Amino acid sequence: MMEFIFVGIGGFIGSCLRFGFNKTSNYFCLSFPFGTLFSNVIAGLAVGFIIGLEHQSFVISPKTKSFFTTGLLGGLSTFSTFSMETVNMFGEGRYIAASGNIILNLGLSLLFVVIGMSLARVLLKAD
Repeated sequence: MMEFIFVGIGGFIGSCLRFGFNKTSNYFCLSFPFGTLFSNVIAGLAVGFIIGLEHQSFVISPKTKSFFTTGLLGGLSTFSTFSMETVNMFGEGRYIAASGNIILNLGLSLLFVVIGMSLARVLLKAD
């Protein structure tokens, strides 16, 4: 039962962060959804870092891992919002922006997972 609570708290924090990133992006009247892109890339970096820690035999408790990966990062990253924003851009005839959104979100998120894993490897070998 406690694991559900940890995931819920993490999800709340992640969702609030994502909301804040989107509000900040909207505040600057940016016509491209940079808040969602930033959320997805940061979540990719963080989950890659956690995976990298585990690959280096760094022990992470199941509750802590659930809090961060399923909760916080699950709430922070957002495939549904990315999808909605992309469909809206296509519907508005903004084909280049929509295509760029797809390439940037998927490409950078995957790249930053790898960067996060590498960062964990480098930091743990620095000891």
